[in-house]
Amino acid sequence: MSSMDTISSMRGDMLHDSSARTGVFGRLHQEASAAARDEPLLAEMLTTYVVSQPHLEGCLTAVMASALADRTLSSEALTHCFRELYQARPALIDTAARDMTAVIERDAASSEYLPILLYLKGFQALQAHRLAHVLWCDGRRMLARALHDRSTQAFGIDIHPACRVGHGVMLDHGTGIVIGETAEIGDNVSIMQGVTLGGTGKESGDRHPKVRSGVLIGAGATVLGNIEIGYGAQIGAGSVVLADVLEHTTVVGIPARQAGRPRCPSPSVTMEHGSFQHVASPQWYQQGS
Repeated sequence: MSSMDTISSMRGDMLHDSSARTGVFGRLHQEASAAARDEPLLAEMLTTYVVSQPHLEGCLTAVMASALADRTLSSEALTHCFRELYQARPALIDTAARDMTAVIERDAASSEYLPILLYLKGFQALQAHRLAHVLWCDGRRMLARALHDRSTQAFGIDIHPACRVGHGVMLDHGTGIVIGETAEIGDNVSIMQGVTLGGTGKESGDRHPKVRSGVLIGAGATVLGNIEIGYGAQIGAGSVVLADVLEHTTVVGIPARQAGRPRCPSPSVTMEHGSFQHVASPQWYQQGS
């Protein structure tokens, strides 16, 4: 199955990984129960969001409804909406579990599931996008835009609701990430703070990058236009990418040029930003090359 085929699973055709979902919920419940005993000030919140919930779906619904509620969208209304979406699209729950596990596996600062669910804005913004994307695909675009607006305000991360995103994705730190309407992100991708996946002007149509599975995009990188970032590629921090990047290739600089190859098939998993095999004669990438 290709990464873009996997992305289509967000419409509900992905096989459910209920064991992963159950395992993540078990960890959340265990961690929340312990934290409630150790931190009485947090006990009521932890009980509401996790301890009293019967499944991961309930935890996600409670946390996301609270995070996105405002004067125009009440927590009660969002709770009802999100509960319906999770029940109709169980793949959303499985994907959230994979996203949390991705953070555990890749972020050295994350050793527990509970802080990811409650406090990591990259994770929360990604789940808000997944909910908005389902609404967008179902033709409920005004509500999708409303969720997108609230998510942008709440988390400082701007992901257009039409954008397609695979599973096991990590938005590390998250602040300042912008992802455009026709962008596509495959499975097991890691994106650092300040990254832009944007267009190159005011043209309409398919105009944003296609990021394949296993890609690592460093902090502050800008990737512009309808270009392909190949499987397992690595983009250095602060780079400006204007043309296709071959699979399993490392590019750096302004404009980005080939500097070598990642030392592993999926740099997004190892998160070794400065580790790659140098090439003798780097290739300069040019628009349209």
